Amino acid sequence: MTQQSWTDKVSNPAQLGGIETSILDNGTGRGTRIAWINTGTGLRYKVVIDRAMDIADAFYNQHSLAWLSHTGITPPQPFSDRGADWLRTFGGGLLTTCGLSHVGGPEQDAFGERGLHGQISNCPAEIESIIQPDPLIGRLEMSITGRIKETKLFGPSLELRRTISGTLGQPFIRIHDEVINRANTPAPHMLLYHFNFGWPLVDEGTDIIWQGNWQARDGGINADIFHEGNDFRKCPAPLTTHSGTGEAVASIDATPIALANARLAYTMRNWVLQWL
Repeated sequence: MTQQSWTDKVSNPAQLGGIETSILDNGTGRGTRIAWINTGTGLRYKVVIDRAMDIADAFYNQHSLAWLSHTGITPPQPFSDRGADWLRTFGGGLLTTCGLSHVGGPEQDAFGERGLHGQISNCPAEIESIIQPDPLIGRLEMSITGRIKETKLFGPSLELRRTISGTLGQPFIRIHDEVINRANTPAPHMLLYHFNFGWPLVDEGTDIIWQGNWQARDGGINADIFHEGNDFRKCPAPLTTHSGTGEAVASIDATPIALANARLAYTMRNWVLQWL
């Protein structure tokens, strides 16, 4: 975005893009704080402030990027940390954060009980700052920064400091995370970024692109999909085996990784998520 393109044509920077905060007032998400970020390029997305500043809806031009579950956005439920209770509040979205002390399946041992994927996504953020773009003074950067605490008395006290930023006129999402141990003793720490891409970005014919080794999880329907001779790098049409519940999982030792849908190329162009 050059200065010439908007000079003497725009009096309010919000006409180009920026960050708008609000509170949902209906349905399961009533009372939940959110922030819409508009990059001014067709890329816009919803940050759920009360859910660890995770990203729910995301769009590029008219196309949705994220998969959303039946649940949708719900307020944080900090005690959804037993067994598989995490699934009750899992709305999908472009990004759900898992951790900070545990990720993966529920487990129990001499040190206590840990539910599926931990607590952090059910913790609200304390917003430190919102910086809006101001093209008139040459500032095209925008950001929202918050602190999310996972803590209890006589237990671990971890804090996630997250900044989500972008540049007016550029189709980028930048996420900078810093985890701080606020206690005076070492603490267990695990962190997983649960990205959930959906239709129409993910559709029949979409290519999953990577270079590296992969290994399928044992059991279930994994062997039916992840085997030599089956092109699991290209998404099929919906299958009868997709009905009901269940999942097929493979671990991929690769970076970077990309999704490419040739049918959307003329409107999708290039949007990028950067991890800092």
